[in-house]
Amino acid sequence: MNLALTVLNITAPVFLLAAVGFVWVKLGFEYRVQFVTRMAMTLAVPCLIFVALMKSEVAPEALAALTLASLVAYALVMAGCFVVVKLGRLDSRTFLAPLIFGNTGNLGLPLALFAFGETGLGYAVVVFAVMAILSFTIGIWMVAGGGSLRRLVQEPLVAATLLGALFLWQGWQTPPFLTNAIELIGQMAIPMMLITLGVAVARLETNAMSQAVVLSVVKLVLCLVCGWLTARWFGLDPVAAAVLMVQVATPGAVTSYLLAEKYGADAQPVAGLVVASTLLSVVALPLILAFVI
Repeated sequence: MNLALTVLNITAPVFLLAAVGFVWVKLGFEYRVQFVTRMAMTLAVPCLIFVALMKSEVAPEALAALTLASLVAYALVMAGCFVVVKLGRLDSRTFLAPLIFGNTGNLGLPLALFAFGETGLGYAVVVFAVMAILSFTIGIWMVAGGGSLRRLVQEPLVAATLLGALFLWQGWQTPPFLTNAIELIGQMAIPMMLITLGVAVARLETNAMSQAVVLSVVKLVLCLVCGWLTARWFGLDPVAAAVLMVQVATPGAVTSYLLAEKYGADAQPVAGLVVASTLLSVVALPLILAFVI
């Protein structure tokens, strides 16, 4: 009973905030996703990442090990998803990236924070940064047939990750007034991302949900297995292992749908996968947390 209450306290705020965005749109109120997303990814999330790394009490060696483990975990997920797409005779441009890359920002960061505190958030931003770098390069190549190294270099979250890692490694700290300002901006990130997630899901049009449900289950199982195997292989500490498993197992990201629309892939099946995997996560993520806590 205590475990169930703990998991509920962790997951309920996440899905309640997403529900706020969902209901907001259904009531007909305006919500400019592009503006809010740009503010979050350009300003709030980079500030959150920088402060989380700079103030992290986790040893730099542990974060470096998690970075390498994240790369290996996503490599395993890529290989597994490639096999799934080929066996299912699915269009790789449409399905490969959404199956690989999860919602490590909107869902993964707040879950790690609520479940494991600031230490968990420090680990989570590392996995999130690795996923973001891979999605801006390999992910775009999968959908569009060409990478985007220039876009990667221009992304503020990449600069924030590198700068935060440098401050952590050197033991540097920004002046208190600047730290407080950056931290205050970063605190916007999680509620903004969660509400925007609910808005985006409410606006998605989905068809052929039966295929999406099956693929969502396959994605969840495959990602969990890859995350667990990688954590065991690298001998990560319990919190780092738990964060890696949760992050890798997050549902399909709404950005996958936006990329499919932008680069001419079939966006409707991607929308179905995003919605189905997000709904599945309402049940799956609490069960995963109950297992890893």
